[in-house]
Amino acid sequence: MSEVYFVRHGQASFGSDNYDLLSEKGHQQARLLGDYFSAQGLQFDHMITGDMVRHRETAQGICEGLGIAEPSFEVLPELNEFDFHSVLHAFLAQHPDQALPDKPVVADYFKRLKQGIVLWSEGRLEGQLPETWAHFEERIVHAREHIMRHYKGQRVLAVSSGGAIAMLVRQLLEAPSKTMVELNLQTRNTGLIHCVFNQRSMRLSSFNSVPHLDAPERRELITYT
Repeated sequence: MSEVYFVRHGQASFGSDNYDLLSEKGHQQARLLGDYFSAQGLQFDHMITGDMVRHRETAQGICEGLGIAEPSFEVLPELNEFDFHSVLHAFLAQHPDQALPDKPVVADYFKRLKQGIVLWSEGRLEGQLPETWAHFEERIVHAREHIMRHYKGQRVLAVSSGGAIAMLVRQLLEAPSKTMVELNLQTRNTGLIHCVFNQRSMRLSSFNSVPHLDAPERRELITYT
């Protein structure tokens, strides 16, 4: 059977100078996922990451848990996150009445980002953006087709980001664009999205599971940033 485990990166450094680095908790989540794979006897024929630091650090942590001393990864930039900073800034510039409060919390950012993504998906977000919604959709299709075309009969691990994974799931379900927005904000750090595939199609098997964190003493490790 051909199967792929898409993994959202571990918790990033929200609120710091460099979001693209895993937090201490993010590193822990990744190692625990590797421990889980090892305990289940799950080994991977091929590993893929986007080219973001948080993707690579997550993959390295998983490999540490798996006991892989010198891992190698294929880098597939199509798995990168969309530029949510640009989407948020464009939305705030277009809607100054939605300015962030003086001391914003995570929910303040998420609320405005959600509105910005909806406008972006509808072609109604103004300003200079790094990519269009159509281009974002297209590169996720390319990532999926790349896996289907090259890894028949293999078990693949692919580390990506919440928005990219949400877009993938939306496409697999043939759901409306707004579905991506809802899934994006619910995707857990190091959450697993399991799919089976052949060279013609890919099918969703499970979404957003965190079996490596499924214990009372680990509930505080379940995060969304």
